[in-house]
Amino acid sequence: MNDKTDTLPRLTAEDAALPRLGQGFVWQDLALGQRLRTFRRTITEADLVAFIGVTGMVEAIFIDADYEAGAIAGRPVPAALTYTLIEGFILQTMIQGTGLAMLELVQKIHAPVRVGDRIEAVVEVTGIRPTSQGGRAIVDSRITVFNQHGQCVICLLYTSPSPRDKRQS
Repeated sequence: MNDKTDTLPRLTAEDAALPRLGQGFVWQDLALGQRLRTFRRTITEADLVAFIGVTGMVEAIFIDADYEAGAIAGRPVPAALTYTLIEGFILQTMIQGTGLAMLELVQKIHAPVRVGDRIEAVVEVTGIRPTSQGGRAIVDSRITVFNQHGQCVICLLYTSPSPRDKRQS
């Protein structure tokens, strides 16, 4: 190849039809009881500082590393930070380009997460209910978040619509 742009390859219709890396699942790709695991991630001090700065969660236990009245040792992080990091993993992999909306979220916090902890999650499909609207379905999932010791720190029950598989239209 030379430096002339007119001789460089162009994106073709065939290229545009290729499967997209990172494309999320539609409900036909899922099965009841199917389990998937996210990547894992270490929570950093920078994560905590950025999160409380953006959200305004300036509670003393989050902004004062030596807060004497705190009931949790170490540098606890808001459960909302842990949830959003896991939601980010799921968005980037499981529902990227296919997520429609969140219908319901039930969250139970079981243990604190601290700066330096590593988190990951297991997603289990607990329900798939096809709807009468254009081949869509409602998908229920249980998302269990674990720390580096394998201890469950958060359980989420997540309900969302899933679009039809456009590959089959």
